[in-house]
Amino acid sequence: MAKDTPAASTRIATPPGRSGGGGMSFSSSASNSRQLSQTRARMRSLPLPAIPGRIGATRQEETAMADRPEPYRGLFVLDASQGIAGPYCASLLAACGATVVKVEPPAGDWSRGLSTREGTQSVMHVAFNRGKRSVVLDLQTEAGRAAMARLAARADVMLEAFRPGVAKRLGLVPEAGKDDVVFLSISGFGQQGPNAERPATDGVVQAYSGLVSLNLGMDGIPHRTGQVMVVDMTTGLSAMIAVQAALAEQARDRAAGAAPRRRVLDVSLMQSAAALMAFNVAEAGLLGRVPPLSNVPAGTYQGSDGRWFMVAFLREAEWVQFCGVAGRPDLAADPRFDSFPKRAEHREALLPVLRETFAREPATAWTERFKAARMLCDMVNSPLDWLADPHAEAVEAAIPLAQPGLGTLPFPRLPGLGPWSVPAPALGEHTEAVLQEMGL
Repeated sequence: MAKDTPAASTRIATPPGRSGGGGMSFSSSASNSRQLSQTRARMRSLPLPAIPGRIGATRQEETAMADRPEPYRGLFVLDASQGIAGPYCASLLAACGATVVKVEPPAGDWSRGLSTREGTQSVMHVAFNRGKRSVVLDLQTEAGRAAMARLAARADVMLEAFRPGVAKRLGLVPEAGKDDVVFLSISGFGQQGPNAERPATDGVVQAYSGLVSLNLGMDGIPHRTGQVMVVDMTTGLSAMIAVQAALAEQARDRAAGAAPRRRVLDVSLMQSAAALMAFNVAEAGLLGRVPPLSNVPAGTYQGSDGRWFMVAFLREAEWVQFCGVAGRPDLAADPRFDSFPKRAEHREALLPVLRETFAREPATAWTERFKAARMLCDMVNSPLDWLADPHAEAVEAAIPLAQPGLGTLPFPRLPGLGPWSVPAPALGEHTEAVLQEMGL
């Protein structure tokens, strides 16, 4: 971009809520403010540990943060994705030490408008964009596309999650990057095929892939996984694995004295959902039909206290033990229920009997009995129950994150990576600084 056009270089786009801003409104409603107040009150009551990188952290805690593995320190990642899958992958790279620049449109990543929010920040956005630098660019303008091109030319890894064809129109293509760039595209159905240009969401892909059909509830109705975006999250993890594999291959090439090659990766929600169900897909393909349920009557039951508990078993011998704990040895002696296939066949006769049995006493009592018998069982907890659980407390499974605009949020530790408590950026927080670093 020419240096003699300061208006274009310094006002690429202005985030909403700032001087000159426009686009989507993120003003908080009264109910949302009440929800935030309640959340903050609950947070103050939780026994969360002190963590490195937080105001008031001790020198020992700061040292623990410094000792975290950061294999991608020095890696420059350009994240042009929105939502969950792509941002989650980029956030994991940031957790591993990479410098991640998040490019957002003037209205912001659409995740900023979902879930509990304050101003331009939401809990969903924070969860998947921690540790990044936010740059606002309007890619519908020549100045915005020129700035993106300058960023792309320096990136080691580039992520985009537009519908196939859109990134190309915006100039966000592998050829815009370095000769050894790792270019990752995330989409609903992939870059090719009859469904390539279809829009997709986590729930739609759960249905399309067969996941909903396998998630048969105790009511006999197929369900999606609810508020857990399992396909989006799995896609983000799949993308992270693909990027790591490409980077490892490049490192091997360099070690051998060869020039590392550019890698173009195609990761889709559809393929990630299918990979998640590899066993189920393989078995159905082998049999030519959907196999019967394999562990009836494992599942959730409600006690007399209104609470729910989950009980499961893996071996046939555990059925007799299950009936003994439930006080129904007659069920173990019933020939209709003496094997996994028969229990699946006679599911409609068995489940009402068990529901009636378990409704006679509190769920907590049943849970203690099954645990005492060394059977697989636990209460159906809410996230708040889990945060306050003695085991979660003992292992410091969640650590607090001080997020400007929202307050202190509890986030589960990233498995194996140690404590990491870095906030997400405000919309456009780093635009000027990053553009100046690019010489714009």
